[in-house]
Amino acid sequence: MSREQKSPAESSVEMRELVLPNDTNSHGNVLGGKVLHLMDLACAMVAMRHCRRPVVTAAMDNVEFLAPIPGGHFMILKAMVNHTGHSSMEIGVRVEGEDPRTGDITHTSSAYLTFVALDDLKNPVEVPELTPTSEIEKRRFQEASERAQARKKHRQD
Repeated sequence: MSREQKSPAESSVEMRELVLPNDTNSHGNVLGGKVLHLMDLACAMVAMRHCRRPVVTAAMDNVEFLAPIPGGHFMILKAMVNHTGHSSMEIGVRVEGEDPRTGDITHTSSAYLTFVALDDLKNPVEVPELTPTSEIEKRRFQEASERAQARKKHRQD
């Protein structure tokens, strides 16, 4: 029996959040932990939309904070499935900051998160196969496949 197939666009998510004073550090910029929390939420939504099952976060690749997002600015999170395994999904997320007064947008961080789909007994379950269509989706799929192999090798070392 063939696995269900889905395109990356079918489950993609874009979230926006206003950076409030309670979300900022002593420098007036969004807390790194808040960014990580929202990355996990955005990617979890993508994973759940892709497999229509409960999911758990299995891994988060290296995250670098490239630029701050000041309080009062908007945080934009764009997430999409890059690759699927048997029960796992790699979701890529890009975080941007938007100045609400000028509309200027700055790339502030990116990460790759791996999620595993669960059945009703909380055991890993098969996910739909990803079918990239555009050249960008195909490139992301190939790069994600290489990262998945590297993660697997790292776990074996």
